[in-house]
Amino acid sequence: MKLIRHISILILGFAFLASGVWAGMGNSNVGTRIFNFLKIEVAAKPTSMGGAFTGIANDPSALYYNPAGTADLAGQNFIAGYQNNVFDMQSGLLGFIHPTGEGKKISAYVNYLNYGNFIKTDNNGVQDGTFSGSDMLFAVGYSMALKNNLRIGGMAKFIYEKVENFSASGAALDLSAKYGLNDKVTNFGLIIQNMGTQLSKFDSDSKKYSLPTAIRGGVSTRPKGLPLLIAGDIVAPFDNDVFFCLGAEYVNLKPLFLRLGWTSYGSNYKTNSSEDNLAGFSAGFGIEYHRMQISYSISPQAELGTSHRITLTGGFD
Repeated sequence: MKLIRHISILILGFAFLASGVWAGMGNSNVGTRIFNFLKIEVAAKPTSMGGAFTGIANDPSALYYNPAGTADLAGQNFIAGYQNNVFDMQSGLLGFIHPTGEGKKISAYVNYLNYGNFIKTDNNGVQDGTFSGSDMLFAVGYSMALKNNLRIGGMAKFIYEKVENFSASGAALDLSAKYGLNDKVTNFGLIIQNMGTQLSKFDSDSKKYSLPTAIRGGVSTRPKGLPLLIAGDIVAPFDNDVFFCLGAEYVNLKPLFLRLGWTSYGSNYKTNSSEDNLAGFSAGFGIEYHRMQISYSISPQAELGTSHRITLTGGFD
């Protein structure tokens, strides 16, 4: 009966995932979504593992990758992160998770992205100063542990985007689940991200666009006899092709953790140049002290440049 239950859950999860794969087939929807900053990953540990974190979701980074995972975190937890992205873009994240009962958590986080300065020109190409743009996300969530090693979670989001004097807003919802096998080392995760709508337009003449909805499914395990945590994700965006993420963490050097990852999404950065070889790969490390951990990741993006992230996570009673 236990085996049947496990198989049933997996079939249900991947059937749900397949619906997203079908919706994302082909490229007819590429470039048709708003608030695309929602696609940018936010924390150093997951990005150093190629983004393969949906099945892991074992620290406050789960707020983005799988809110259901926060149900397993002990006590109160926080996350603070900074990213130096390509083209002088910079972003940051600040989040907090608070218990409301056994196996129950409420959470909130804010995420921002600053695009830097751009040269402004008139219709004749004459320069006329500079302008900038930014995005903000405010999110609140809830998670709880159910029976049979199942956790569920959700995150409600309010989105605000501004470019010079123009702005737009939107609302979105994430729904997720995490399921662990009785071996205590194998976990599955599933999330549908950014279901929602644009609330306000940039101006009266513009139209409303759909949000960058995506379905992520993942698995993680620690093979017997190996000092590795390995993970894999499949991601089905509704506005692009399906892509894959693979990651590994070496755990036998505590308090030091070494991480390596790869994502097939890196092919989007390639331009047939000498810098293409590392596109899609990532690496990083974490250093743990008591219940806090500082993590760093580096993600080459071919000729676009290199993205660096640093994240501090921690917990307390």
